[in-house]
Formats: sequence, C-alpha cells, structure tokens
Amino acid sequence: MTRARYQQVSLEETPYYHCICRCVRRAFLCGRDHYSGQDYEHRRQWVVERLATLVEVFAIDLCAYAVMSNHYHVVLRVDQGRAQGWSCREVAVQWMRLFSGPPLVKRWLRDETCEAETLKALEIVEQWRCRLYDLGWFMRCLNEHLARRANEEDGCKGRFWEGRYKSQALLDEKAVLGCMAYVDLNPVRAGMAATPEASDFTSLQQRSRAVLNLPSTDKLPVLLPMVDAEHIETDDDATVCPMRLMDYLVLVDATGRVMREDKRGAIDSAAANILERMGIDARAWVKHMGPRKRRTPLAVGPIVKVKAFAEATGRRWIAGQYSSWALG
Repeated sequence: MTRARYQQVSLEETPYYHCICRCVRRAFLCGRDHYSGQDYEHRRQWVVERLATLVEVFAIDLCAYAVMSNHYHVVLRVDQGRAQGWSCREVAVQWMRLFSGPPLVKRWLRDETCEAETLKALEIVEQWRCRLYDLGWFMRCLNEHLARRANEEDGCKGRFWEGRYKSQALLDEKAVLGCMAYVDLNPVRAGMAATPEASDFTSLQQRSRAVLNLPSTDKLPVLLPMVDAEHIETDDDATVCPMRLMDYLVLVDATGRVMREDKRGAIDSAAANILERMGIDARAWVKHMGPRKRRTPLAVGPIVKVKAFAEATGRRWIAGQYSSWALG
C-alpha cells in the first residue's frame, strides 16, 4: 500500500533525501525523441532554472542533480532551523515570490490590518513557514511548473509525470556521498557522456566548472558547497559533509570506472585511492553502487540508523536493509 509522502520523511533522523521523478509512459522531459524526431533538449534548462528559483525561496538546499531524457534526480537537504529562524515578514516575502498570496496578508505587510486580521494573517504565514521546509511542497512547485510548461509547448492536457516523486532517506555521510555519486554518474552510466565533468546539466559539471572559474550565461542553482581545505575537520552546517570538493570529484571518477553489467557506460582510466582515504571498503562500496534487482530502498545508511528511521516513520521494517550492512 502506498504511503503518504510525509510518512516517508523524518527530519529528526535525517535532513537529506534523494528524490526521483519520471515522465509518464514514453513522454520526453528532455533530449530527442527518436520516434517523432522532436527535440526537447531545451527543457533541461527549464529544470535547472526552476531549481535555481526554488532553492532561493525554500529552506531546502540542493546537494546534487542530474537531468536525464525522461527523468531527473535531486539530492536535497531540508534546513528546518533556517525556516524557523525567519521572521514572519521574511516568510511572507519568500512565499510570495512564488505565489500571489491573499489580500489579507498583503494588507498586513503594509500595516493596514486590525488586531483580528493580523492574527489571521500570522496564522496563514505560519502555514507558509511549514511549507517552506516541506519536501513535498518543494517537489510540487518543481513538477507542476515543468508539467504546465511542457503541456503548453506540446499543446495538450493531462498527466505529464508517471506518478508521485520517489524519495529515499539518506541517513549518514556515506549514504549522502554514495547517492550524490550515483546521481552525478547517471549520464556516464547511460552512455550519454564519457566523463562526469562532460555530463551536461549535472551538479558535478557545475562544480567542476566552478573550480576552473568557467563563466556561464545560464541561470544555475546554488549548490550546497563541499567543505574547503581549511575547515576539513569542522562540522559545518553550511556544507554537504566534511569532504573536500576535489576529493569528491576523484571519488566520483573512481566509482565511475567500475563497469556495471546493467549500464552501457563507464569511465576509462585507473581508479583513485579515495575509497581507502574515506575508510570505505572498496568491495563493499562497489557492491553498494552496483545494480539493485529489488526496488529502491526507502532509506540508506547504517543498519542502526535504518531501524531508527523505520521506527520514526511508523514502520516495523524497511525493505533493502541488506544494503545498509555495506555501509555500517
């Protein structure tokens, strides 16, 4: 039985989530449809630009993304504390960057309301505050926007997405890094690019271009940064995890060199030693990043944290706990 999205998120257990959304049937989000010859490549920029807008509005950070031909991946971090630290006026301004808002709140912002109206306006604003760190609202604002633009361009109506987005909780640093590497390697595994840095519309390409100080004329989302060399030992909430960007690039490169039977592509060069420096067993890591015959597990991380997450979300068991042992 399908569970509501709020029952698949526990911010007490982890703020990190991997979300996937796929187009319905054979519809194309982006790329070229070989059956009709229609080119939808320009839609990739739609996704990136919408992500750029949403991470400016929501208290949700973007760690990684990849825009494929008929689906996309995002790795997100929910920053509940940031939303709770905003003033009521800041919340209203943030929300109304996306939605017009009722006249009552607009009058309250102009200090034109009586006491009773002010209380009602504040009640509405508090609902908005909760939505601004809600994963479901973030994904809704992304998918509805893209569906409307695509249907308008195609001159049609109806469902554009296959269904509700899929989410996966990432319960520790290794799970976050593993998922980010998986997302950034999607174009390589699909045979769309020879190397991660050559993979268009991915977070790794964006990070690698930033290292080289290459300018971009397109609107790009702000990515949650990796830690720098001076603060490698600190636990800074302003970064993804205590790992340097260059080390992450090498990690993705090393993972991408491992051939997978179920994928067309891989990186062709010698593996790096980043796995040993991270304290991750190479065989366990490769097994974890390999093909999964079962459905995607709802949460990934050490077995103790997976069990805690199951309890926090009202479950007695989470399928896929076998994969957690490799990371435990």
